[in-house]
Amino acid sequence: MSRGMGSWGWKAEAGVFLVVAFVAAGLFGAVQPATGIPPEVVQLTQFGPAAGVLALAALWPARIRRRLAGVLRAAPDAAGPSSGGASGARSRARWLLPTAPLIIAVSAGGYALVHDGPVSTDPRTLSHPFLLVVVAQLLGACGEEIGWRCLLQPLLRTRFGPLTAPVLVGLVWGVWHVGVFAQAPAYAAGFLTATVALSVVLGLALERIRAGRLLLAGGFHALVNLGMLLFMDEESGAVAPMLLFGVACLAAAALWTVRAGARAPGVTIAAARHGAL
Repeated sequence: MSRGMGSWGWKAEAGVFLVVAFVAAGLFGAVQPATGIPPEVVQLTQFGPAAGVLALAALWPARIRRRLAGVLRAAPDAAGPSSGGASGARSRARWLLPTAPLIIAVSAGGYALVHDGPVSTDPRTLSHPFLLVVVAQLLGACGEEIGWRCLLQPLLRTRFGPLTAPVLVGLVWGVWHVGVFAQAPAYAAGFLTATVALSVVLGLALERIRAGRLLLAGGFHALVNLGMLLFMDEESGAVAPMLLFGVACLAAAALWTVRAGARAPGVTIAAARHGAL
């Protein structure tokens, strides 16, 4: 925390980020039809959190530069005083991306049982080339994750524990998708469960990881979105697939929590501050 800001500094950062992320997402969604960019390829609302990061960078450039230092590097490493802890952090990070297809497999498998058969979409039948969709989904996911997992979650981690911080981010992340609350209450509950659970998975997987953080978080996010696109039909407003997705995410979060607790405790708040996250 920069000198002169006082104890309210982190609250000011979080507050400015959230206001801009919410407002920018609404504005981006409103102008998307005029841009001609198909929402099936990428939704411009996903860049609301990136706008929040840019706003903070304009207000506190040195501080935000420190917070985001290294997140774009390709190879994940760990920030911390213990080489053993660094090795454990890298080991956790390697399991993050494979978790995404497992969540989709459990969700889609459960939905196949209650839906009298699997639901799938042939990528060749999409209205746009699948490669374009993949690239756009990754860019959109990174537009979100540079705010949620590269800035807000590490910021809250300097004040809260390794589970509390991602739970708080997951709640905000879920509420940020305001459109979901126009659906049935059970649908919204399943979605909010999923965002909190996925945030816990990401928080535990990226604990003490700085380098490569954006690509890891964005890759995980994009894989989940692509899996939902190809193997679920929750976009129709159907409640069952969203509830099953929430349950699958919750199971993944529980496994990650148990695994993290068994291997090593999370970095302390003091250590997180020392690491200038």
